Amino acid sequence: MTAAPLRVGNASGFYGDRFDALREMLTDGPLDVLTGDYLAELTMLILGRDRLGDPAAGYARTFLRQLEECLGLAHERSVKIVTNAGGLNPAGLAERVRELAGRLGVPVRVAHVEGDDLKERYPDSLAAHAYLGGFGIAACLRAGADVVVTGRVTDAALVTGPAAARFGWEPGEYDRLAGAVVAGHVLECGTQATGGNYALFTDHAPDRLRRPGFPLAEIHEDGTCVITKHPGTGGVVDVGTVTAQLLYETGGARYAGPDVTARLDTVRLAQDGPDRVRVEGVRGEAPPPALKVGLNRLGGFRNEVTFVLTGLDVDRKADLVRRQMEDALAAGNRPEEVRWDLIRTDRPDAATEETASALLRLVVRDRDQDAVGRSLGRAAVELALASYPGFHVLAPPGPGSPYGVFEAVHVPRDTVNHVAVLPDGRRLPVPPVPGTRALGDVPGPPLPEPLPSGPARRAPLGLVAGARSGDKGGDANVGVWARTDDAWRWLAHELTCDRFRELLPETAPLTVTRHVLPALRALNFVVEGILGAGVAARHRFDPQAKALGEWLRSRHLDIPEVLL
Repeated sequence: MTAAPLRVGNASGFYGDRFDALREMLTDGPLDVLTGDYLAELTMLILGRDRLGDPAAGYARTFLRQLEECLGLAHERSVKIVTNAGGLNPAGLAERVRELAGRLGVPVRVAHVEGDDLKERYPDSLAAHAYLGGFGIAACLRAGADVVVTGRVTDAALVTGPAAARFGWEPGEYDRLAGAVVAGHVLECGTQATGGNYALFTDHAPDRLRRPGFPLAEIHEDGTCVITKHPGTGGVVDVGTVTAQLLYETGGARYAGPDVTARLDTVRLAQDGPDRVRVEGVRGEAPPPALKVGLNRLGGFRNEVTFVLTGLDVDRKADLVRRQMEDALAAGNRPEEVRWDLIRTDRPDAATEETASALLRLVVRDRDQDAVGRSLGRAAVELALASYPGFHVLAPPGPGSPYGVFEAVHVPRDTVNHVAVLPDGRRLPVPPVPGTRALGDVPGPPLPEPLPSGPARRAPLGLVAGARSGDKGGDANVGVWARTDDAWRWLAHELTCDRFRELLPETAPLTVTRHVLPALRALNFVVEGILGAGVAARHRFDPQAKALGEWLRSRHLDIPEVLL
């Protein structure tokens, strides 16, 4: 007899997401499991700094406040809660949940997963955590846990664990696990799957996107699923919104994890009714032999000052103040890193002072806080009556703030002790997967037949394609998908790596790799090094590359008129 689908919802895509989402997901419709993803590379740094001041901290405190309102409700509705809100201290958060349950009189069984913390191997780091898979979560649920708290697991593990527990999946059932990984990847960022941050948002009525509902997946025993949301909630679930999220923060056709490598080039999407998208065809392979480890450390201190350049002679004003600042910095304790960016937000003959102004941003970094604090502030302030006409800054520089650096390394998986701590306190080791497979490039698929030649018009790429971009450490990815089959026939041949670099000149000196995903009518570009040492280092204007895809869509090129 075929088991009933497992309904897994998401109530958090990051630490700071909508507070009421946990309650909304419990009250707006039926669920079996409710997940919450609170961790990101930057979050681990924030939690690491929290723990420096308080060794008992290191977890997402917001989750406890949400649970205080909703633990009884989840218990009444028999909904299991699985979250990585444990951060750097899953045992500590699990104990706080037990205390909360006791105070509220809610009889829930709490378990947690540990073993990801590798800081002792990397003593110079603020946080060092292996990305664990879902079988520790599965063990906790099979032992009767109502709430499972983890530290650093992959985002998709919050879904693969409950699916493995419900359907009795074992390590090595790669196709089923891969299907659950894809479902988990779609759910992990919350409302990004239901119309949030969606490139083609103008296709939908504005009221539908004012408050998108959070997503859920109906997962079947064979690993297929339907992505949907509770009836009556805001937002949109269609092939486009799911495609956008599938491409987010991924690379090539192989999407590697600790339990399975999911083949994104096998994913097939189909509309299955209003706000329902069926996901099927996903194939999986043995995971790689090493586990990814995220290292977060303090890189030093940074500061910035933005000069406002109004009206005429913007380039000459920028040159003058830059020379003045460079002289002042050279005369003192010059920061190790100095970066200037001129942002031409100004317009000729502007109707307002703001639209007549350009911005010149100076960012400095150094291991010594004084080099980026007092000396920078003094140099900028002393120019107040001695520089270009109209001199002023957006805000005076402060004392300088610490910044973080993220690095990904890999360790043999048999050197990581993945442990499920069950509700009764027993510690159950989670064995490594039975087999592994080294990652390799997938041969490029054949491209579609190109469109016949015909008249073209200069127009923005975004008229025929959507895009979503994001960060992975110092790299960024830009996923681009075509709206129609004909647009795909054009896009696959037109948007090469060379054209990508031409459209986004900032990427010209960087390594750009293109991955082709015909079943999604999509191209996925990975840009190496564009984000420096990662989001916490704030290397560029958009430190997480969130809008890199929108910049690409705004660029003009010759598009066949038949597509417009």
